[in-house]
Amino acid sequence: MPHFAPSFYPPRLSRTHEVCGAGAHGFACALMARYSGFGLWVQEGWDVRQLNPSGFADFFDPARLIVCTTKGQTETLAVAEEALRSGAVSLVVMQLNQSLGLTEGRRLQLAARDGNATGLAIIPEGMGSNAAETRWRCTPVFDPSADASDSTLQKWELIKNKSGTLGVWHVRWDTAARRLVMVPPSRK
Repeated sequence: MPHFAPSFYPPRLSRTHEVCGAGAHGFACALMARYSGFGLWVQEGWDVRQLNPSGFADFFDPARLIVCTTKGQTETLAVAEEALRSGAVSLVVMQLNQSLGLTEGRRLQLAARDGNATGLAIIPEGMGSNAAETRWRCTPVFDPSADASDSTLQKWELIKNKSGTLGVWHVRWDTAARRLVMVPPSRK
């Protein structure tokens, strides 16, 4: 299977990007696997869903991820901005539940540039910011012909790209190689 390496994946370093859809967490884990440094995952404390290290251990060493909970979206954005600017982490993933204004989005872009880090906002469908460099929609795809040992087939759609190129790809995570592979779409 060919290695997944279009010119726009991984998303540009030193920028902030967005992802939505049921496969958004998988996208974030695959992106974290591309970096050698530490990552920070920021989510609001009221969200009782917990990240399980067993769930992302196939992607990267769980010791490389710091998980932070905040009181609300304002604090989430502040923590993410400071972490991006610090240069101490390679990737900052923030789970957002409300729309992101242009001012907040621009602040995150400037912080990512200053810290030479990548930001990824997991957003609800339809709540993107104009400041985002790219926006992805990631969804799992049922593939009845798949081998049970294969990871779930995903459909990744690039639905916004300030560089202009949009597209759709079907990918699988190769656990042994810790990388994405492109696959043909499943047949109906």
